[in-house]
Amino acid sequence: MATVLVVEDDPFVRSALIRHLSDAGHAVRSVGTALEALREVAQVGCDLVILDLGLPDLDGGEALKMIRGLTDTPVIISTARDEEAEIIRLLNDGADDYLVKPFSVEHLTARMAAVLRRAGSAGPAGQLLQTGGLRIDLQRREATLDGRELDLTRREFDLLAYLAARPGVVVSRRELLAEVWRQPYGTDQTIDVHLSWLRRKLGETASQPRYLHTVRGVGVRLDIPAAEPGGAGS
Repeated sequence: MATVLVVEDDPFVRSALIRHLSDAGHAVRSVGTALEALREVAQVGCDLVILDLGLPDLDGGEALKMIRGLTDTPVIISTARDEEAEIIRLLNDGADDYLVKPFSVEHLTARMAAVLRRAGSAGPAGQLLQTGGLRIDLQRREATLDGRELDLTRREFDLLAYLAARPGVVVSRRELLAEVWRQPYGTDQTIDVHLSWLRRKLGETASQPRYLHTVRGVGVRLDIPAAEPGGAGS
């Protein structure tokens, strides 16, 4: 079971979430403002955050960005906003999943389980991927490039690891959304934004790729640079 931080200003919704999550065996803490949430995340920590967007002191979207500056802890957005552009923006800003109110406890529990599985799916102890100058430790969730440690967000690490485990294989955007984002649908923008951030940290660009190659209309392929023999292993 997980330690869950519920960030919700509506006392009735908050009480219901606390009751149901506690009944499911989770350890639950709750706050009603964004500033309290940031303090909890920074000072105490948790396994999962359920974040309402309609907070009294700060918009939940801004709170999400601040949380992402502190930790890679999974965040599920709880919102009454169902516009696709808003959902895409939240996912691009670092949300792991979202639920549109009203939602059932069963739906929330299933989404939580999926997000927590993904957060904990680093693989067997000591499992490594070596692709050219890239070295990825799945257990420690650490990646280095030419001996230099990469400062990756959790989503960037998952994306890089998924592609590095399949060198030379073109992976479709639909597959990346399903396997890395755990989302049944989305737009190319979701993938492209994260690829852009990842390329920047790898020291490359879309026009001059070293590892990440876009195959127009198909997907993305991670290649070993010609001057860097090596391969993926464990």
